Amino acid sequence: MRGKREAPISTLESFLPPGSYDAVMQYLHHYKVHLTITRERKTVLGDYRFAVNGKNHRISVNGNLNAYAFLVTLLHELAHLVAFVNYGNRIDAHGVEWKKTYGEILHQFILLNVLPEDVKTEIKNMMKNPPASSCAEEGLSRVLRNYDARSANRILVEEVPMNGLFRTEDGRIFRRENQLRKRIKCIEIKTGRTYLFSPVYDVYLST
Repeated sequence: MRGKREAPISTLESFLPPGSYDAVMQYLHHYKVHLTITRERKTVLGDYRFAVNGKNHRISVNGNLNAYAFLVTLLHELAHLVAFVNYGNRIDAHGVEWKKTYGEILHQFILLNVLPEDVKTEIKNMMKNPPASSCAEEGLSRVLRNYDARSANRILVEEVPMNGLFRTEDGRIFRRENQLRKRIKCIEIKTGRTYLFSPVYDVYLST
C-alpha cells in the first residue's frame, strides 16, 4: 500500500523504548501479527485489521512517533486484537472489554519499568477510562510530547499567547482566543470563521 513500508524485525527495536522489545515480540509472535510502520497520517496514529481469509492480524503504526508514543499506540492496537480474540467481533470497538484488555496490557509494560515516571503516571491516570484514540488523553499527550524532536517554533495551541497568531500544518493562519470548556476558540484570519481546537493540538507560531 502506498505510504506504508514493512517493519523488519531487525529494525523494530529502534522504534521502541529500551527494554520493551522482547515483550512486544511475544505479542507479535503469539498472535501472528503483520506489523507495518507507516509515514505520518494526520487522522490516525495506528490501526488494527482482524485476520480474514487465512491472513494474519494486521497492525500499522505511524513511524514518526517518538519511542514512547509508538509503544503506547502499538499497545492500543494490540488491545483491539486481544479483545477481538477473547471476546469476538460483537463487542464495541472501545467498550468495556477493550478497556479491560488495554488496561491489563498497559499494566504489564508499566511493571517492566521501560517508561519514564511522567509517562507512567499519566498512563495510570488514563487507565481509569482509556480514550478511543491512542495518546488522545490530554495529560498523556503533553508528557509524550516532551520526548519529541521538534522545531523551535512548533508548540501546542494552549501555549499560543492570547490573541497570538499560529499556523497549522496546511498553512492556514489562526488567532488564538479564549478557552471554551475543553476546546480553545480560534479565528481563521482569511475567512473569519471560528474553529475549536484541542489544547494539545500541534501548531506553528506565526508572525
